[in-house]
Amino acid sequence: MTNLAIAANGLRKSYGDKVVLDGVDLAVPEGTIFALLGPNGAGKTTAVKILSTLISVGPGTGDIHIGGHNLATDPQAVRGAIGVTGQFSAVDGLITGEENMLLMADLHHLSKAEGRRTTAELLERFDLVEAAKKPASTYSGGMKRRLDIAMTLVGGPRIIFLDEPTTGLDPRSRHNMWGIIRGLVSGGVTVFLTTQYLEEADELADRIAVLHDGKLAAEGTADELKRIVPGGHIRLRFTDPAAYRAAASSLGEVSRDDEALALQIPSDGSQRELRSILDRLDSAGIEADELTVHTPDLDDVFFALTAPANVPSQSKETAR
Repeated sequence: MTNLAIAANGLRKSYGDKVVLDGVDLAVPEGTIFALLGPNGAGKTTAVKILSTLISVGPGTGDIHIGGHNLATDPQAVRGAIGVTGQFSAVDGLITGEENMLLMADLHHLSKAEGRRTTAELLERFDLVEAAKKPASTYSGGMKRRLDIAMTLVGGPRIIFLDEPTTGLDPRSRHNMWGIIRGLVSGGVTVFLTTQYLEEADELADRIAVLHDGKLAAEGTADELKRIVPGGHIRLRFTDPAAYRAAASSLGEVSRDDEALALQIPSDGSQRELRSILDRLDSAGIEADELTVHTPDLDDVFFALTAPANVPSQSKETAR
C-alpha cells in the first residue's frame, strides 16, 4: 500500500455548541497534492490548523498521524516534518527577502554556513535573487507568496500545508504559483491545499475533498467528482431536416428539439462514448452540422454538494 503522509480518522472540533468538524476522515498519500474545498465557514482552515499543530488536540479530536507521527502524543515530531503557509503572509516587510530567509534558518537552528547555502539555493529556485537585498515591503503580491513558500522550505519539510496560497494574486502570478506547487510535488513533497478557486483544485490536485457543514460531502479525483453531477450530454444540431430525422432514428433514445433540429444524447463526455456516437452516424451516412459536448465541472459539483437544492447547476460546453 502507498504510505500515507496524512491519516486522520474521526477528526472533530467544536467551539462551545458549534461543531466545526464532525468526524472527518482524510487519507493523503505521500508525494501527492490533496485539495480541501468548501464554502467559507466549512471548517477548512480549522482542519489545517489542527493537522499542522496550530490548534492543540484533545481526546475527542480523533486519531491523527502526520508523517508517521501521532499528532496527540508527538506533536514536536510532526512539527519537524511539516511546513505551513497560511492565507496571510509571514514575511516581515521591514527587512530584506534574504534577511527573512536567514531569520527562518536561525529558527530552524541551521549553522551560519548551512543557513546561507540554503537561503541562496531557495532564492535562486524561486527567482528572487535580484530582489534579495530589497525590503520585502517593496515586493509584489506574487513575489511575497514565493518568498513565503521559500521560507517554509528552509527546514526541508516533506509535508506542506498551503492554506489558500493564491488568494489575492493576479492570474499570471497564480499560474506561476501553480508551477511552483507542481515542482514541490515532483521533488517528493506532499501538499495539502485549501483553496476557494475550483479551477485551481481541478488543475493541481490528485484528490479533492469537499467539506460542508463540518463533514466530507464527497471525495475523489476531479473526474470522479464530476461524475456525481448528472446532466452531461452531447448535442447534435442539423440544418437538413432529413438528416435530423435519420440521426434521431439511428441513435435511438435521444431528446429531440424539432424546432432547432437538435438532438441531445446523455453522455459522460468520454472519448469512447463520443467515438461510438460518431461511428453510428458515419455508418448511416449522416453528418451533423454542429456537435457540442456538455460536461459538468467542479463548479457544478461544488454547488450540488454545498448549495441549497434550488440553486441550478450550470454545465459547461465545449464546441467541436
